[in-house]
Amino acid sequence: MLRNMFKSIALVLCLAVAMPLATPVLAVQPDEVLDDPVLENRARELSKGLRCVVCQNESIDESNADLARELRLVVRERLVAGDSDQEVLNYLVERYGEFVLLKPRTDGWNIILWLSGPALFLLALGVGIVYVRGRASATARTETGLSEEEAARLKEILKES
Repeated sequence: MLRNMFKSIALVLCLAVAMPLATPVLAVQPDEVLDDPVLENRARELSKGLRCVVCQNESIDESNADLARELRLVVRERLVAGDSDQEVLNYLVERYGEFVLLKPRTDGWNIILWLSGPALFLLALGVGIVYVRGRASATARTETGLSEEEAARLKEILKES
């Protein structure tokens, strides 16, 4: 019995040590990797910023979807053809729309979306401050006592019960 307990403790300790060492496996296949390490690093960096259109919350570097593989290959083909990083991104945005970018651009109409969150927060903060200051400066309600008629009626009711 004591021996089984030591085995269990050893297993738990091994798992506790091994879990932090576990890292996510990237979906890039060996046949996709470019021979030029500089181009491969550029492709990996670009792939980390591109959304898998199928998975939607994964980059194409992490996704195992067929479309993500095709996008990784397109990125590598464009880089081998001599395109700059921005030209590759522009090509993919033209083809798939801005949704393909994990971090949307902050120019054009998107600036409205980027600024609306902080603007609404400041508006809500201002409304809250005005409300709190208004409540603080408001006069408190004063309770008026019972009139003589109401007091007499109350005594009458209490006598009956």
